[in-house]
Amino acid sequence: MASALDIVSTLNGPQTGIEYASRDEITALQTERMKNTLRHAYYNVPHYKKAFEEKGVHPDDFRELKDLTLFPFTDKSILRANYPFGMFAVPREQISRIHASSGTTGQPTVVGYTRNDIETWATLVARSLHAGGVRPGDRVQVTFGYGLFTGGLGLHYGVEKLGATVIPTSGGQTDRQLQVMRDFQPDAIVGTPSYMLNVLDRMRAEGMDPRDTPMRVGIFGAEPWTEGMRQDLEQGFGLDATDIYGLSEVMGPGVAQECVETKDGLTLWEDHFYPEILDPVTLEPVPDGEVGELVITPMTKEAFPVIRYRTHDLTRLLPGTARSMRRLDRISARNDDMIILRGVNCFPSQFEELIVEDKNLRPRYQCVLSKRGRMDHLTLVVEHAPGRTADEIAHSQLLLRKAVKDRIGVSVDVDIRDQVDSGEGKAKRIVDLRN
Repeated sequence: MASALDIVSTLNGPQTGIEYASRDEITALQTERMKNTLRHAYYNVPHYKKAFEEKGVHPDDFRELKDLTLFPFTDKSILRANYPFGMFAVPREQISRIHASSGTTGQPTVVGYTRNDIETWATLVARSLHAGGVRPGDRVQVTFGYGLFTGGLGLHYGVEKLGATVIPTSGGQTDRQLQVMRDFQPDAIVGTPSYMLNVLDRMRAEGMDPRDTPMRVGIFGAEPWTEGMRQDLEQGFGLDATDIYGLSEVMGPGVAQECVETKDGLTLWEDHFYPEILDPVTLEPVPDGEVGELVITPMTKEAFPVIRYRTHDLTRLLPGTARSMRRLDRISARNDDMIILRGVNCFPSQFEELIVEDKNLRPRYQCVLSKRGRMDHLTLVVEHAPGRTADEIAHSQLLLRKAVKDRIGVSVDVDIRDQVDSGEGKAKRIVDLRN
């Protein structure tokens, strides 16, 4: 089996291999792999056999990629209804590993991997790390949590596959993270961007200069983030920060990766994942370049095939730049994170875009929903930058309220504080107190 280094390109070397394949080559590979995936799901997962038949389709009805629209969607409700192992397509003894979501919003979603699945996953994470600037021999500090969450172990195996050195600090324990940075001198770090901003603050509070570390690369993901956050991380640590994308239901981290050469969106590894962008309301396809909901079908999974998985992430497909495969625009919103406030649809990312325009504010915030009488009300709780005066804070409060009203069309309260706890993992952007 090919190693990760056989399929990743070097930044200064020839542009060869699958990452630089022509559109025709990619389409032919996707078509063949999709045929196999649909058959595998139909004949080995009872849910898909029933769902295909209810939809009146058979795997043999798929002849070209546009035919995928004939087949049914998969979402979290289906995965939870088949908890824990009803969606597995191989016998129990062929399952090498099990992961699961946290289940904080309902029954956990459980995913399984064969040995081949683990090898594929590690290879794609290695490819992602390399595209993000990590090189064989680098020391990589992994601050994603280990356990049922796919982040920690997913990155761990990818680092090893690339031929780099893993420093598996896992999540939290910030003082320990700082000690490891001082003592082990990592070349790269991976984690959630919100937690890395916490680390940046802690280093400064401890009298450490974050730019004194040898870290030249940071790969961040597992939550939406903005260009403002990228600038804070890059300037604070003196590194190149890129975005990594994945979700456990599709594989885990490594579905798409931003290339360090361009930093212009996530290159989707189209040899393994087929994307659709659909209108969030009609669920009809939209042309490349238009924003809609991302739906993904992985095409090489053995243990846990997933057909047309609704991610609820809003993005658009763009032409390839650093690689020939298409890019996903930065995923900054989800249609299931949508807030409807007095008839206006809005997303946390829209507020964040306004927050980062003000040098007195930091991109740490929460959208706190409450009731005032019979009406929903939103308070933006925002952290101010260090050393700001009371007058500056008051001025920023007025400006942000006005900007939200003028540009989003809703009236909100703004509460600017010394600190907003964004947590040590994924930042919690919406706090709903209405119930």
